Amino acid sequence: MAVTDKVFPALSPETYQRHALHDLSRDWPETNCYLDIWIEVLAALGLPPEAALGFAITQDFEGDQFTFFKVPLEDLETLFGLRVTELAIYDRVELHVAEQIRRGRLCLVELDSFFLPDTQGTAYRKEHGKTTVAVNRLDLEARQMDYFHNLGLHRLEGEDFDGIFHRNAAPDALPLLPYTEFVKFPAALPQEPEIADRAAKILARHVAARPEANPVRSFTEVFAGQVEAIADRPFGFFHLYAFNTLRQLGANFELFAAHLEWLSANQAQLGGLAPLAAHARTISSCAKSVQFQLARAVMRKSFDRLTPALMPAADAWDELVAGLVAVCGDVRG
Repeated sequence: MAVTDKVFPALSPETYQRHALHDLSRDWPETNCYLDIWIEVLAALGLPPEAALGFAITQDFEGDQFTFFKVPLEDLETLFGLRVTELAIYDRVELHVAEQIRRGRLCLVELDSFFLPDTQGTAYRKEHGKTTVAVNRLDLEARQMDYFHNLGLHRLEGEDFDGIFHRNAAPDALPLLPYTEFVKFPAALPQEPEIADRAAKILARHVAARPEANPVRSFTEVFAGQVEAIADRPFGFFHLYAFNTLRQLGANFELFAAHLEWLSANQAQLGGLAPLAAHARTISSCAKSVQFQLARAVMRKSFDRLTPALMPAADAWDELVAGLVAVCGDVRG
């Protein structure tokens, strides 16, 4: 494969500018690995990632976590004509990825964050964890890979390249068989007015598919008890708990606020969505505040203030849904 083979030829980690949804001034600059990739990939295609975030209103509380929010693949195809399909892995992973890059397709691969240098200070060379990257450039001879992950476009090489693809594994080691998707791009991408029309219809469908009960209120009913029950576990566990509860909740609704603002600006008849973004932002900021309180509560072994601290977010969800139904309708009745 030629060194110059890239899915996006003009992009390089040295000059890459992340999208505004990843601005460090936001409540949650990073959301989760899968959605962070799509924010940057859509922007690299010249498409508005804000258009794809209507699904966020369907997030529910699942008993021990909030839904790990991911843009539905059918939304990507409806909005932009992007077809995302699983890629079978029967040979070395890097060979499959290289073939798809040659064909102008982007691969999303689940890999080990232990070898990803952009996770310096957290997982890099410290702990193993599953995460998803999108490969823009792969140079097998130079042992280099440019990849989308978290806040932008990054490069790994050398020992990290060998590690990420298990190139030095023992002959009898289990093969690397990660879940991998590849993206087929359409011959022509849609224009923004057409995207906005499609996004409006998708939002109405997701509003109708929202949870039956207020998920934030459901969380408040068990939150303090869950924290008290795990108060003596290692601190690293609390990071995982907070990530899968408060961070998923807050990041989801901060992105939903951006969706409402974008859609109201691009669909005149949906101007009533813009004020509703404030309710989504209340959920985001409240979750961030409570995440800070969580650590103090554990240190003090005092949990009675956690539930009241979340009530503004629960009330904001009710107001947000009422406003969405008024603007978008409610096809489920």
